[in-house]
Amino acid sequence: MNDNPQHNNASDRHVVTEPGGTPDTTLPLVVYALYLAGIVTGGVTALVGIVMAYVYRGNGPHWFDEHYRYQIRTFWLAMLYFAISGLLMLIMIGFVTWLLVVVWLVVRCVKGMKRLQEHREPDNVDAWLL
Repeated sequence: MNDNPQHNNASDRHVVTEPGGTPDTTLPLVVYALYLAGIVTGGVTALVGIVMAYVYRGNGPHWFDEHYRYQIRTFWLAMLYFAISGLLMLIMIGFVTWLLVVVWLVVRCVKGMKRLQEHREPDNVDAWLL
């Protein structure tokens, strides 16, 4: 029988922990970084990030999983906002809205990274803006 309390909870068995006993935040941090890199790669790295978020969600404490939910929501909202900006480029306002979406994406990722380093869930996970 395994007396280690970390292995008694089925949802925690795939969580990598740091020496202090807290979950290793490297993977969600990488997802945020991939989203930011997607700005210069045309979204290619963001695709890798969304796959990672879907694969690793559900394998940690609540605040950890909220980051993955926040990242998944950020990806799909960004896709929607970029698509709308693409349509608006037909009337020349799309260049401005595209820039606003990039700023929105950077702000959401930075806010998420900050909360991740604090080992807390992101604010306003269900918000459409910030």
